[in-house]
Amino acid sequence: MRAGRRAARAAGIIVAPNSAFVSVLLAASITVSVQVFEEFAGLVEEQWIESVARSALGDGCGEPGPLSIVIADDATLSQLNQTYRGLEGTTDVLSFSPSLAGAYYGPNDPARDEHDAFVLPPSERAGLGELVISYAQAERQAEAAGHTVRKELALLLAHGILHLLGYDHENDAEGEKMRERESKLMGRFQTAGLLVG
Repeated sequence: MRAGRRAARAAGIIVAPNSAFVSVLLAASITVSVQVFEEFAGLVEEQWIESVARSALGDGCGEPGPLSIVIADDATLSQLNQTYRGLEGTTDVLSFSPSLAGAYYGPNDPARDEHDAFVLPPSERAGLGELVISYAQAERQAEAAGHTVRKELALLLAHGILHLLGYDHENDAEGEKMRERESKLMGRFQTAGLLVG
């Protein structure tokens, strides 16, 4: 779905700095906004979502710039999946990057009409992008995996953020790298106490 690490570097994303201090500065400089659909407001804490995202980005794999996260319903994910990927049905997480295009699987691609491209003023940075997560799908996947919804949401956040950074799983080699990175991030979340509760 994404172009990979080379594209991430070309886009100016720091993939693996050697300093933990740099990682903390990067995470602190990123604006993370979280929107939770009203029906899930009592089930998801916006502050927790932001903390997980900052923890992932504090691992030195993000560029300063806004990240938006939406916890939505199946209908919204289904509509977005159809419009932007050409696929019917809901999905767990969608990543929208201003600099990395994802694959479109439908017969035609109306969403990518070059006349519809969003252009920022020269003084503005596009930022990292946006994640949209289906809470209901996260619940189903958590039940199937035998773990908490909180852990599933953290996994989906890690997965989506990695897509925004150029990681993908279109082939076995890319998939293995992405799974390794997800595993490291989940360990980081566990160590930080973000999976408890």
